[in-house]
Amino acid sequence: MPAAPSRFLALIAAALVVAATGAPGAASAAGASKAGKVAAPAVAKRFDGKVAIVTGSSRGIGRAIAETLARDGATVVINYSKSADAAKQAVDEIVAKGGKAIAIQADISKVEDVRRLYAEVQEKLGHIDIVVNNAGILPPAVPVEKETEATWDTVFGLLKGTYFSMQEASRRVTNGGRIINLSSSTTRGWSPGYSIYAGSKSAIEQFTRSLSRELGPRGITVNSVIPGLTDTDMISDYTPAIREAVAKNTTLGRLGKPQDIADVVAFLASDDGRWITGQQVVANGGSNL
Repeated sequence: MPAAPSRFLALIAAALVVAATGAPGAASAAGASKAGKVAAPAVAKRFDGKVAIVTGSSRGIGRAIAETLARDGATVVINYSKSADAAKQAVDEIVAKGGKAIAIQADISKVEDVRRLYAEVQEKLGHIDIVVNNAGILPPAVPVEKETEATWDTVFGLLKGTYFSMQEASRRVTNGGRIINLSSSTTRGWSPGYSIYAGSKSAIEQFTRSLSRELGPRGITVNSVIPGLTDTDMISDYTPAIREAVAKNTTLGRLGKPQDIADVVAFLASDDGRWITGQQVVANGGSNL
């Protein structure tokens, strides 16, 4: 028996709605959206729920790394040694953009400060998922015959602290976490005048390789990032001629920017970098210096 005309017309109307929208009930949803806007679902960020420590992150490359991780959902620990005002500014800017950050003072060249930093983060935030060992110092270029014991002690004192930061990270980072160490392009060549600095960064690269093997069974990746010359206040005394010469030596014809390095670090810290470990990732714009 054929359906009543009103029933037949209702079926046709329903079919037209499905054809036009791809889903039954879409017409009523559209009507609801006109009556009152429906909030869009929150978009998950790649570091949601993660806690990241970035040493030496009140300025320069470290700050760019911290801001990038925070932008993508991580709760970031801004570590600083002396620049309390700069650290506060970094935290304030992250929070103003909707991110989460705290500042903790610790001199990475002092092992007791390193241990206190990790203990405080664990106590305040509950866990640690990402560690970026960025803190560094670039001494003036000096030939070996004129180098001083004081420079050695300063540079290798920081190396000592970085090593014990890796130790604390190996004990505290959650399974499946990330440890990323900042090295330097001075390890790629002869680097006259930077023998002490380049030697300390070469050690970091070997620490990285060893630790990656030790932590692999826990799903923790450990990598080094090797920046080329990057435009930060660490090279504020470089003359325009030196800057131009270095820029011309890169394939891309410019100095690096902190964000260039931050994006590489964020990739390694993310799930996208899960199959990369024990590696030295060069990010220098194609420079052969």
